[in-house]
Amino acid sequence: MHIVITGASRGIGAELKRQFEAQGAQVTGTSTAGGNGLQTLDVTDPAQLAAFAASTASPVDLLICNAGLYLDKGQALETGFGADTWARQMQVNVAGPFLTVQALLPQLRAASGAKIAVIASAMGSQQRAPGGSYIYRASKAAAVNLARNLATDLAAEGIAVGAYHPGWVKTDMGGEGADIDVQTSASGLISRMENLSVTTTGCFESYDGTVVPF
Repeated sequence: MHIVITGASRGIGAELKRQFEAQGAQVTGTSTAGGNGLQTLDVTDPAQLAAFAASTASPVDLLICNAGLYLDKGQALETGFGADTWARQMQVNVAGPFLTVQALLPQLRAASGAKIAVIASAMGSQQRAPGGSYIYRASKAAAVNLARNLATDLAAEGIAVGAYHPGWVKTDMGGEGADIDVQTSASGLISRMENLSVTTTGCFESYDGTVVPF
């Protein structure tokens, strides 16, 4: 089984890579800096995406779009959320997954029953709007929408697509006050991805199997 994970240098991405490799899977991990067994990839750079796709062996059975940014954490409505932050965060969190899927379509199509997992967040739920973190919430809502539309377009080819909430995880992004550790999140996400199929494509689920409201 060949798995590609973007944003695999730390946190959830690194733990997903570790757990999948422990199961015997072939894992291609990426990060913007590369090194430590990871390939260099900026998911917003067309040239890097093209080079990465050209160097990635077929088939890709599972693509996990995990790379993401949370630049507006704690910003104030009156003074934060600048235009440059909007542009960069939407570029990475929304365009990034789409461009990665687009670049790796030949490898995904070469697999039998390929799967795509978009790591989103319950903060992108339209039915949960506690305020704040406007850019991150908007980007994750868009990522879920992206996953659901990809699910529709790729279903006829037998490619399943799911959006997943990893939980509030103790990472650099989630902070030490978060609910769960990366091991719990990653093992739960792996279970969800194992259950993903064309019959459940378009789902939006938490790491523990709870359905997240759109």
